[in-house]
Amino acid sequence: MSSTDNSTAASATADASAPTSSPPWWTPDPSSGVGSGDNAWQLTAASLVALQSVPGLVVLYAGIMKKKWAINSAFMAFYAFAAVLICWVLWGYEASFGEEMLPFVGKPDNVLGIDTMLRQSFLPSIGVGQQFPLATMVYFQFVFAAITLVIMAGGFLGRMNFYAWMIFVPLWLTLSYTVGAYSLWGGGFLFKLGVIDYSGGYVIHLSSGTAGFVGCYWIGPRLAKDREDARPNNILTVLIGAGILWIGWNGFNGGDPYAASADAGVAVLNTNLCTAVSLLVWTVCDMIYFKKPSVIGAVQGMITGLVAITPAAGVVAGWGAILLGLGSGAIPWFTMNVVAKKIKFIERHFDDTLGVVHTHMIAGFIGGFGTGLWATAEGCAAFGLTNPGGAVAGNGIQVGYQMAGAMFIIGWNAVWTSLIMLFIKYVLRIPLRMSEEQLLLGDDAVHGEAAYVFGPCEMHDPESGYIQGEMVHTTTTNDGELGIGGMTAPPPMKEEAGKNGESSIA
Repeated sequence: MSSTDNSTAASATADASAPTSSPPWWTPDPSSGVGSGDNAWQLTAASLVALQSVPGLVVLYAGIMKKKWAINSAFMAFYAFAAVLICWVLWGYEASFGEEMLPFVGKPDNVLGIDTMLRQSFLPSIGVGQQFPLATMVYFQFVFAAITLVIMAGGFLGRMNFYAWMIFVPLWLTLSYTVGAYSLWGGGFLFKLGVIDYSGGYVIHLSSGTAGFVGCYWIGPRLAKDREDARPNNILTVLIGAGILWIGWNGFNGGDPYAASADAGVAVLNTNLCTAVSLLVWTVCDMIYFKKPSVIGAVQGMITGLVAITPAAGVVAGWGAILLGLGSGAIPWFTMNVVAKKIKFIERHFDDTLGVVHTHMIAGFIGGFGTGLWATAEGCAAFGLTNPGGAVAGNGIQVGYQMAGAMFIIGWNAVWTSLIMLFIKYVLRIPLRMSEEQLLLGDDAVHGEAAYVFGPCEMHDPESGYIQGEMVHTTTTNDGELGIGGMTAPPPMKEEAGKNGESSIA
């Protein structure tokens, strides 16, 4: 993500601490040549990223899981999106992008004051600003924080106690996400070291993939029969979510120069190029190994391509995006379909439901490593970085910086995800895993709702208290009396003997 910003935005903030003239709120700088166009693009990009979570991953999760887990899976994503926003404006944004408190985290504070929201966006630990108000920056960074938790949920689907998830989300955002964001984007020690993470290959994907993998160990596995038969209940819904995810990534990577700049266009084109190559490579691997092309496999390849290009989007050339696509289509495919199935310990103890360790952790690591290899000096300059490119530009030490950044993100998230899970389980005494009854019944037991209802109406079962999605016949005292659930339930039909002994319905 852009930390030093382009020259246009930087020149507009020569002295952010100077007394503001009337009016006191941010207005476009006439000398910038773009003015509020940056604000329009930034809000558009933020909205595209928001759509990736709601409804993108909400419907993807609902469709890719078994029918009995469709509601719960979608709701975990839906809840995370809302909960993160509240935490973000109260303390998360300033801890991630505010003034330095420690080399890896900023000072927590709220951003709710109208004077705060109206003033120009400025990153105090870096000393640069942007051509839009702080409210725009807060929202833009929120949707990135939210999708990180939504992605992580993919490793926990089908068995995590929803109440434990409600506690986990704000704790992990506070203790883990803010540290990665400040360290790499907000002016922390990894930023100063020179680690490049254009749009979240480390902050978002490496962290969520690590946390999803480690967290699924502490939660425990799904029911054996759910693991054996994990067929999606609606593949077309999966494709709808995948399509929103792909196109939404134009805002994900295209919004990170913090300006409607040339580099934003490069990031969008490279994003789509890498993704297309990765999807095709994954599909070819499926055809060679399984003898059939799989649409679910294509979606996985799409995701790994999107993830791998994220840390490199605007700093590599088009051929660099193609090389990243080749790696992100082949390596995560191999680890998911071959390696993971041969290591019995992992298969037995790490029930990563949607394979986020492969699609996000490994793909994010590939992207970060590839950035160290193929970042160009021109791309870094266009993005506003002082880095002289990667190994291809004669700066081989960049690969070492990228690996150091990856190790910190993996280590920090592995430790803090474990500590948070143990705190919820042993200190708060909230089970991480659902009860056996809930695991057997799914959405009906957990939420009292069913994903698909075929019939005249949803009727409420007075015995179990669950919405069953089928009509419940009750005895009525008068014709037309309302039955359970507000539906008119006519008296049961009686059989009467016909003239020739045959039965008829009266």
